[in-house]
Amino acid sequence: MKKMRAAVVGVGYLGRFHAQKYASLKDVELVGVADSDPVRAAEIAGELGTTAYGDYRELAGKVDLVSIVVPTRFHHEVASFFLQNGVHILLEKPITTTVAEARELIAMAAASGLVLQVGHLERFNPAFTEVAGILKRPGFIESMRVAPFKPRGTDVSVVLDLMVHDIDIIRRFVGSEITSISATGAVVYSSEPDIANARIEFACGCVANVTASRVSLKSERRMQIFQEDAYISVDFQNRTATIATRGEGESAPGVPAVNVRELSVPQRDQILAEIEAFVDSVAHGTPVVVPGEDGLNALETALLVEEKIRESIARFKAAGCCGQGE
Repeated sequence: MKKMRAAVVGVGYLGRFHAQKYASLKDVELVGVADSDPVRAAEIAGELGTTAYGDYRELAGKVDLVSIVVPTRFHHEVASFFLQNGVHILLEKPITTTVAEARELIAMAAASGLVLQVGHLERFNPAFTEVAGILKRPGFIESMRVAPFKPRGTDVSVVLDLMVHDIDIIRRFVGSEITSISATGAVVYSSEPDIANARIEFACGCVANVTASRVSLKSERRMQIFQEDAYISVDFQNRTATIATRGEGESAPGVPAVNVRELSVPQRDQILAEIEAFVDSVAHGTPVVVPGEDGLNALETALLVEEKIRESIARFKAAGCCGQGE
């Protein structure tokens, strides 16, 4: 079987990992890496024994599939180019900056029969995959994703930078239409909101309370899911999961017995799993784990959250009451 030709566009912190994974696959040839910084491109190309490109357009006709790991504002431009040139794409999250751009990419991929996979990496977290089959009908979900401030990713708000991961997972778990969103947040270090909280209500009755911050003193990625007779806790950072269910009888008068079980979560390389799934979809037509439509759903929700945050910040500024007591 002829090896598939792959490349990575954007070899910063995350893109370098993508390039390393492609280089490790026996059925894939990493034919090049492209980056607007020629020094960085040369560095990664030298590390992996491939070719460096200063302009991603030079890859046309040389690749079958590509990872696009550039700033979000360039997603549509770069992805459109490769789709127009018949290349399958793995596009980092969020899919684009606007809904219209996302829909255009989805339509282009569908018209050409090309794979468009969105890089919602937590879908490949082993803790997520372990609990996905246990969930039946969540009634309430609490999620928290916080991290110290880092310059990368601040071209977008914390909603599109971090919260979008949990929005994608929650929409995947709940599988119901959203009926209302309320949200608030604050700009702390960057020009976009750095901390945000959203309450998302679904037609099925489920409610999700979602918090994301990139101005924390620690890193934490947790989700708690409550459904009838069960409580499920997922630690995405440490890749562990716990399920508590109602047992038989009582543990004390008036207190129901509870069975607590630590799920056996096999550890794995999430980026490698993501890329292997992408390559498999291209080579064998297997269903795309995170198709463009899922990326669009997450983006639509995230943009609505951002809109509510802007409204909240505007009200706060207009009120001018905090710290101005009589």
